[in-house]
Formats: sequence, C-alpha cells, structure tokens
Amino acid sequence: MKGKLIIIFLSLLLISCKEKNTSRKISRIEIKEFTIDSTSIRSLIAVDEQNLVFAGSNGLIGNYNLEKGLSKFKIKYQDSITPHFRSLATNGNSYFALSIANPALLYKIEDENYEIVYQEAHEKVFYDSMKFFNNGKDGIAVGDPTETCPSVIITNDGGNSWKKVLCENLPKLEDDEAFFAASNTNIKIIDDTVWIVSGGKKARVLKSEDRGKTWTTHDTPIVQGDGPQGIYSVDFYDKNNGFIIGGNYSKPNDNCKNKAITKDGGKTWEIIADNINPNYKSCIQYVPNGKTKEIFAVGKTGISYSTDGGNTWINNDTKDFYAIQFVNSNTAWLTGNKKIGLLKIH
Repeated sequence: MKGKLIIIFLSLLLISCKEKNTSRKISRIEIKEFTIDSTSIRSLIAVDEQNLVFAGSNGLIGNYNLEKGLSKFKIKYQDSITPHFRSLATNGNSYFALSIANPALLYKIEDENYEIVYQEAHEKVFYDSMKFFNNGKDGIAVGDPTETCPSVIITNDGGNSWKKVLCENLPKLEDDEAFFAASNTNIKIIDDTVWIVSGGKKARVLKSEDRGKTWTTHDTPIVQGDGPQGIYSVDFYDKNNGFIIGGNYSKPNDNCKNKAITKDGGKTWEIIADNINPNYKSCIQYVPNGKTKEIFAVGKTGISYSTDGGNTWINNDTKDFYAIQFVNSNTAWLTGNKKIGLLKIH
C-alpha cells in the first residue's frame, strides 16, 4: 500500500509540474505600425496574419494586406450623411458595419457591393457594438437606450434583415446607464451565450444563455456612478472565466476598481490588481491557448499584458491603440487613431 501511495504521489507531482511548465514566458512584444490617414478606428476583424478588415470614422471601411497595403471601400453617402463606424462584424460571407449617432445605418458589404439593411432615426440613437453567433445566421447589436431598456437589434437570417427587440423583453436600465462604443468589445459571445457590459450610472453585466431571448442582470464592483465611468470591454476565455475592464475615460490615469474577473460565468465579479496599472483601457482580450493566464489590455494610455491571470502586469504606455484582436497565440492586429498595428509575441 505504501508503495502505491508513493507512485500516486509521484504521478501527481509530475502532472503538477507539467501543468506549471505549460505557461510560457513572454520576453517581449513587437509592434509594427501603419498609418491610416483621416480616420479613427475602433472596430476590426483580424482575418489572418496578413490581412485586417476595419471600419472607422468618416465612412471608411478598409482591408490592410501586409504585401499590398491598404484597400479602401468608402461608402457613398446618402442625403449628405457621413457614417462614422464603431461596430464591425462578419457572418463568414459578408461584412456588416454599423454607424453611431442619428440616424443609425447598418450596411451589409459583400465584395464591391453594399446595401443598408437596417436604419433607425431617433434623437437618442447610438449603437455601440455588434457580433454574430457562430452559426452565421444569428447576430446582435447593442446601443444606448432610447427608452428604459438597451437598444438591441437582432438578425436570424444572416444579416439580411434586423429587428429591434421590444423593451418588455429586455432588462430595464437605470437612468444614465448606457454603453461605450470604445472597441466593439462590450459584447462577447460563446455558443448560445452572450454578455453585454454597461457603464455610467451603473456598471453591470447583462447575460443571455439563449441568444437574446431572455436575460439576467448582474452587478459588478467596477467604478460607476458618473457618465464616463464603467465597463468598456468584456472577454470570456470560456463560459465560466471572464474579464471586464474600463475605468474613467475622463481620468485615464486612475486605476482604482477598473478591472475584475469572474469564475462563475458572470454572476459574481471580483476586483483584481486594484490601484495598480493598467489604468483606463478600452479593450481586453484573452490570448488564444493562454489558459486564462495571458491577457492583453489596450487603450489610449498604452498596452498592458499579464501572464498570471491579471494579478500583475507589464505596461507600455508609449503604444496607444483602441482595440486588439488575436489571430493566434502569437499574433494580433491593433487599431487606433489614424493607424493600425501588427503585434507579435516573442
């Protein structure tokens, strides 16, 4: 029996050591920047290591290829309206770009053709983020309230048509609670589950496990109560482990109660790395295959990354970007003000 116990102990020790050794050491990150004139870019789709699709201000939608450079697809405006885009999504075949402010214009783009598949006119209309579920047919976009609930539009036919969800089928928001169009990442989707994060008067997580049919609302300890305070970005590594980040856009150097983690799918949240950097950030992303340990956060205050689940961070405050999206565990695309970037992990 004693011999068996020793064998079991040694086996467990070897497994434990193997698990510890799977976490890599990031020695440095390398970033190449490319200038994109006359636009601010907060939404992107990282196609592969060579190609990025983005949508920005002044109606610019573009593809950047490392060999061929920039290809612009500029929307022809109607009625002298210049759309400013902060939401971009794909169903696998077509791209969809959604403009902010009044009127909201949702464009479906395929090859060199485009059409408006949804529009909404209201003095309060302002859409912030848009994503598709993995079947490519169901999609969702969220915006600031025009009534007492979030503005949520959905599609079930691959984006050909969109409908606004009735307030009676959505959670009620507090006065002055809304969303931030900072990086197209205040929505996260895994399988049938979708999370949406808010800010302002309250900083909360809205969750649906049936593709937006029913919702639950969960409080967070993120800084809140004032207009620019709250959650700016959310990411989940799996259905249980998630990260939220934000802060106060008007006080970007503050790092108090601006980041939190969950281990129960977003029901409860715990502040992490409080009163240490990173400070205000507009986008949070887990590194693929990083096992919830490797995390990158970007914003106008720079790029930060953690290799221990967010407890400690390495900061680079000279590289300011709005959004990041990974292609694989070593490569990510970045977007910012008049620029994009390609990040490599070494």
